[in-house]
Amino acid sequence: MALVVLLRGVNVGGRRTFRPTEVAEQLEHLDPVNIGAAGTFVIRQPVTQAQLRSEFARRLPFDTEIMICQGREIVRLMSQDHFADEPVRPDIVRFVSVLSRRPPSAPATPMSFSSNGRWMLKILAREDRFVLGLYRRHMKAISYLGTLDRIFGVPATTRNWNTIAAVSKVLGEGVAGRAASESLGRRG
Repeated sequence: MALVVLLRGVNVGGRRTFRPTEVAEQLEHLDPVNIGAAGTFVIRQPVTQAQLRSEFARRLPFDTEIMICQGREIVRLMSQDHFADEPVRPDIVRFVSVLSRRPPSAPATPMSFSSNGRWMLKILAREDRFVLGLYRRHMKAISYLGTLDRIFGVPATTRNWNTIAAVSKVLGEGVAGRAASESLGRRG
């Protein structure tokens, strides 16, 4: 199955900038799909995680944490409605933070972080390397997201739930596309 690459802290605030489309073009031999500008890629050709990490590190003009997970981990994450009890509101963002590895220990969830009496960040759950939650569209929330490394004891990178849904869609298309090709191949 495909691999998903999530780069940490890139193209944010004018620092550590690069062009994801150019990197995707350079990695054409791995059949990548670039999703957005935050350094999220689906790699559809077989490659080891070590090789993939090396391929990205060689092409980036800076050092950054490179999180890699199996596509099936994203598919499994999307198979449950983690936000079922949370109303959709324009001032609230649903997010997933991907931990670089399974944390040695983790705090109990849910938990929330507040400022001036109202929550800014809620961590709803943790599933293996994924931390799911909500944050308010407010600058204070960003600083709370920055503490996830300390809370879980490993580096983390955060994506909007919509980005993870887009990754899942690409992964689903890859499976459906391969199945259709194999089916056609058997008929011919």
